[in-house]
Amino acid sequence: MKVYIETYGCQMNEYDSEIVRGILREKAYALVDSAEEADIILLNTCSVRDNADRKVIARVHALRHLNGGAHKKIGLIGCMPTSHRQGLIADGKLPIDFIAGPDSYRRLPSLIEKSIESSDKAFDIRLSRSETYSGVHPFRSGGVNGWIAVMRGCNNFCTFCVVPYTRGRERSRSVDDVVTEARELAAQGCKQITVLGQNVNSYQHDGHDFAYLLDKISEIDGVQRIRFTSPHPKDFPTSLLRVVAENPKVCKHIHLPLQAGNSRVLDLMHRTYDKEDYLALVDKIKRFFPAMVLTTDIIVGFPTETEKEFEDTVDVMQRVEFDSAFIFKYSERKGTLAAKRFPDDVSAVKKTERIVRLNELQKEISLAKNRAHIGQVHAVLIESLRTKKSSSDMQGRTDGNKLVILPRGDAGIGDFVQVRITDASAHVLKGRALST
Repeated sequence: MKVYIETYGCQMNEYDSEIVRGILREKAYALVDSAEEADIILLNTCSVRDNADRKVIARVHALRHLNGGAHKKIGLIGCMPTSHRQGLIADGKLPIDFIAGPDSYRRLPSLIEKSIESSDKAFDIRLSRSETYSGVHPFRSGGVNGWIAVMRGCNNFCTFCVVPYTRGRERSRSVDDVVTEARELAAQGCKQITVLGQNVNSYQHDGHDFAYLLDKISEIDGVQRIRFTSPHPKDFPTSLLRVVAENPKVCKHIHLPLQAGNSRVLDLMHRTYDKEDYLALVDKIKRFFPAMVLTTDIIVGFPTETEKEFEDTVDVMQRVEFDSAFIFKYSERKGTLAAKRFPDDVSAVKKTERIVRLNELQKEISLAKNRAHIGQVHAVLIESLRTKKSSSDMQGRTDGNKLVILPRGDAGIGDFVQVRITDASAHVLKGRALST
């Protein structure tokens, strides 16, 4: 039978879709590239924000209206089944046939078979304290980058976040298991490994920490760049900062989620650090590597956040000068501690005002940071031989994860090109390859 998988949300979901493809291929399912030609459609879902849920619900109804859509088997996998378990199972309003949580992918073939044999909704949404998908061979479509999830779940219980409830508790894979997968990726031509985890730098297995793991991956021939996401500010010991700063294969880019700049709001979020702790960590990072590229996540309008407290977030942004930032309005998620404890009392108008202001500020900072690269030469790993706007340009990324656009030349996907930066916007660098 033919299966089509559509993925929503984070990089972990992208990796999980590769795991699912590997599991289904071993059971002789055929993977196809469109919903129209599929017998079975899997939507790998995200529940971080309410808008993500609405997108999936709308997509399910649209799929049922495809030619022959009424007879296709549609399943939801990922975070939405564990976030909305009761509604999806008991409420028959959403026309789906089966659901599976993020720890149930090994049982997907049997769930699909049950949905074919019976009109009852098949489901498995149990969370595991041990499942890491060791021994599963993810099926990938190629490219220069390979994802590897080195741990799953989260123990932080930030009050705004559903991840501990949708993905369970932290558990890490063995170093040998991770290194084996990284070697396979290198053998397939991946020049870059991106190490994934909900709180990736809390990795621990048999006495080995995240710094040790990065060093072991860097010893693999063929791996030329290593990235990681998403870390938590509480887990940056000196040993990890030294590896990032000194290991030439580990990229000089740290995504350091701030979430809010005010200490009282951070405490309500249960982030385990305050404003001064965060700024002290930034200072420490820059002592190790002054040119470190720093990016972040920010939430505006968390319950009870005052205008004065919002100004603390503005202050942190101005002091740190992040290279880029993902900025979101607070979205109440059912079942989280914030939804239970705090009223969503910051108005939609206020949230909009705050997000507009931060985005404008970040655009100014990003432009200045990017323009500072003009005249510099960067090693750019080519990812695509065309851009969204032009087939005569190609694009790639610097060590610091800056997107670079340059005229097409002889380089191919996966090649490193020395590029002199000639221009910059807030979002991209532009340059020309140096002649060799």
